[in-house]
Amino acid sequence: MGFSALSASAFDTRAKAAYVLDTKTDTVLLDKNAKEPLPPASMSKLMTLYIAFEALRDGRLTLDERLPVSQHAMSYKGSTMFLNTQDRVRVEDLLRGIIVLSGNDACVVIAEALSPDGTEAGFARYMTRRARDMGMENSTFANSNGWPAIGHRMSVQDLAILAERLIEDFPEYYPMFAETEFAFDGRAPSNTRNRNPLLRLDIGADGLKTGHTEEAGFGLVGSAQQKDRRVIFVLSGLGSTRARAEEAESVVNWSFRQFAEKTIATAGTPVAQAEVWMGARASVGLVPAKDMNILLPALTRNELQAEVVYSGPIRAPIAKGDQLAELVFQPEGLPEMRLPLVAEDDVSVGGFPVRVMTAANVLIKRFLNGPGTEE
Repeated sequence: MGFSALSASAFDTRAKAAYVLDTKTDTVLLDKNAKEPLPPASMSKLMTLYIAFEALRDGRLTLDERLPVSQHAMSYKGSTMFLNTQDRVRVEDLLRGIIVLSGNDACVVIAEALSPDGTEAGFARYMTRRARDMGMENSTFANSNGWPAIGHRMSVQDLAILAERLIEDFPEYYPMFAETEFAFDGRAPSNTRNRNPLLRLDIGADGLKTGHTEEAGFGLVGSAQQKDRRVIFVLSGLGSTRARAEEAESVVNWSFRQFAEKTIATAGTPVAQAEVWMGARASVGLVPAKDMNILLPALTRNELQAEVVYSGPIRAPIAKGDQLAELVFQPEGLPEMRLPLVAEDDVSVGGFPVRVMTAANVLIKRFLNGPGTEE
């Protein structure tokens, strides 16, 4: 379950679309046009990388394997590794060429190697299907590298989903995203440095990918970790490299400085009792299944008001751990948040005396309420 922490203190971004996620508490700190499909430029290379990492994990590729370069791959302009059809390039070099150098040609070499039909177009169709499997509902790919194309779109929320999956699913490869320089074969001295403006700022930034086309503007999928908190953010549609750098640094600083993690309930500690119907006990404790940690604006001073909501009485039998209720609260300036509560213990069905007493209570209530009245 994700939570939204948009408030009056929300970051006033210049980006056309923006999304900021605190991964530890699964709290969305900023959402601006987050589900709108937009041209993602080179940020969509992250999907090609994810599929390549899957192939490495499954043994369909190896880091030392050398792949051929087609005329189609060589024909791409923009950011490239300056590959040619005489090359056979190590997969590890191709991955760094995509991550650090944003190589359009490197993406196509990977795509053609992994495509179901050997073509970049076939790989793009597979990218779209795989994205749907991963919950990215607003992503459609026309190529492997983000080169401007009709229908090639991703939302910033989808890019954040993809970034989080890259970090969580492939920790062995994720450190590549923090590399600031890659000089491939001495071919392009002017294209050896990572374009991510945050990697050299000592603010915990360690990935992921920039993007720019005339249609898309300047964008960045970024992540930073400070202590035990990680923030993933996506910015799209900025006007210049300088605006992208300034906005990205400001978002990271705002995310860590303006929000603080608080524990509002601890695992296994009852926060309320729920009435039980036809059970061996009249009530059951409602507890969090795990510690409830949320992010709140760091400067808030008001006490947090909450209520427990459930449909009751709850019919027995009840198994320990069954989700029965929600803890609902709304900190000042924030939207409503809901956290699940589960049964503290098992409650079995009551015996014959309990059933008789329950039926008697129902008859007494109906009698007192008058004929024709139902509960």
